[in-house]
Amino acid sequence: MDDARAWGRIAAANAVSDVYAMGGRPLFALNLVAWNSGELPTALLGEVLSGAADVGAECGFVIAGGHTVDDPEPKYGLAVIGEVHPDRMLTNTGLRDGDALVLTKPLGTGVVATAIKSGAAPEGVAAAAITSMGATNAAAAAAALAAGATGATDVTGFGLLGHLRRAAEASGVDAVIDPTAVPLLPGARELADAGVIPGGSRRNAGWALERLDAGDTDETTVLLLADAQTSGGLLFGAEPDRAERAVTELAASGVPAAVIGRLTAGSGRTTLVPGAVTRTMES
Repeated sequence: MDDARAWGRIAAANAVSDVYAMGGRPLFALNLVAWNSGELPTALLGEVLSGAADVGAECGFVIAGGHTVDDPEPKYGLAVIGEVHPDRMLTNTGLRDGDALVLTKPLGTGVVATAIKSGAAPEGVAAAAITSMGATNAAAAAAALAAGATGATDVTGFGLLGHLRRAAEASGVDAVIDPTAVPLLPGARELADAGVIPGGSRRNAGWALERLDAGDTDETTVLLLADAQTSGGLLFGAEPDRAERAVTELAASGVPAAVIGRLTAGSGRTTLVPGAVTRTMES
């Protein structure tokens, strides 16, 4: 990431996502900075902090100072404190039999970030990924709560398949995912087809395969579903009608959400069935 302000924004959006994934409201945060003061100007750090402050202002939480240490490699993040009513908490053990699954951001940031590092990402593809990573999950969390969701997780380093496996096992459900319904970032498919796959995504796919029936789904699609995300969206379950309503309302506010599957009672297995969402809606 060459844009310091965008880097700070993405780090803040990623950090506050854990509060939103539990249906919470962020209250305040502390900056956590590692900075090479001998090589990097203080003004550049100011841009990083400004990007994070933009997120705090949008989401209504205060960044109340923080901690800085000298480090050859710059690092930035936030420790975020929020609150949630115990009767309205979203957890990764709360997915339910009969729920439809909603994903609120497209996948592919791991693939695109890998392409950016090697100079293989077209400008528009990189820009779309940076915009997606910098968007917060505030609206997604509000939509999940309004839809009566009890189970949710944010989709980050373990990818969609990894986070879904953990939540499904903990909730006692199985998932049917329609891979054709899962939104992808522009250019992510083309880059993946060209072999631009981060190592973390391959490891995610290997772990997910232990509880995955991929059927005829091709390997590249499975890798995209397992792609390690930075500042990904929320994955939550809601009654089908309320899930569809949430997607419509999120789309109207500029959040590219989609219903991507459904849940049944089970033990944490995931099955990929192209067209499953369309057939469910028709029935």
